Amino acid sequence: MKVTVVGAGAVGATCADNIARKELAEEVVLLDIKEGFAEGKSIDMMQTATLLGFDTKITGVTGDYSKTAGSGVVVITSGLPRKPGMTREELIGINAGIVKGVAENILKYSPDAIFIVISNPMDTMTYLALKSLGLPKNRIIGMGGTLDSSRFKYYLSQALSCNPNDLQGFVIGGHGDTTMIPLTRFATYQGLPVSELLDEETLQKVAADTMVGGATLTGLIGTSAWYAPGAAGAALVEAIVRDEKKLFTCCVALEGEYGQSDICLGVPVIIGRNGWELIVDFPLNDTEQAALNKSADAVRGMNKVLAEMNLI
Repeated sequence: MKVTVVGAGAVGATCADNIARKELAEEVVLLDIKEGFAEGKSIDMMQTATLLGFDTKITGVTGDYSKTAGSGVVVITSGLPRKPGMTREELIGINAGIVKGVAENILKYSPDAIFIVISNPMDTMTYLALKSLGLPKNRIIGMGGTLDSSRFKYYLSQALSCNPNDLQGFVIGGHGDTTMIPLTRFATYQGLPVSELLDEETLQKVAADTMVGGATLTGLIGTSAWYAPGAAGAALVEAIVRDEKKLFTCCVALEGEYGQSDICLGVPVIIGRNGWELIVDFPLNDTEQAALNKSADAVRGMNKVLAEMNLI
């Protein structure tokens, strides 16, 4: 199988590197619009092949979508970060144009591809891809909740002084500081509810730290994170390529599930060879459902910008 990663920046390159190291594809195509950028990144990564022992071919290209032909999975990371003084509408307008153009060009050469959207604002960009491409909904996946859930388990592991791989925990809702909802009530440590191990104050701090997890890293390193976002994208590719039927939180199209319609929002789903294959219905209590409704309203507010700009 061929996998394409669009955007050779830190997140895209990290995603491609993870895919190659795990040998999830025969070929990874790394595409960017900056002349020579993807080519340079791909050569650098290929020069690790004999050191790391992988056989995946990594090809870098500048704007040549024909090289992506026949891709089974496409990861879109391209887009601009929000700059000081830039309005939400300006960011959406710029990135929407980029994401829509990329997705449409990819589809010309890979009509059967499954799309994983990482570009921000992720929930709105996923909704844009759904509306503009006309693909079956199971082939459009937003990555955000996968990353947020990984951060949630990290903060839980710090509070519990345990291995994060022994934890289960999910973050639903929008992929934003004020829209994500860490489900502390459902989090478990080796099957035991973490609420039996941590007091309410600690759980609230874990949830709060999770919600500002991205902003915390930006403050520490001066730019957006890339290791975990890139790994999250690669984890979804792995679940698709290997048909793992694995449970992740992903931004997907809702048609009545969780009381929401005409929106792409983060909920627990099963990921396999067909993309997202099943929405898992967690029994939310009134407080959790109210938080999800509020999150959905905020995401819809951003989605309206797409209509106002005639992008959908």
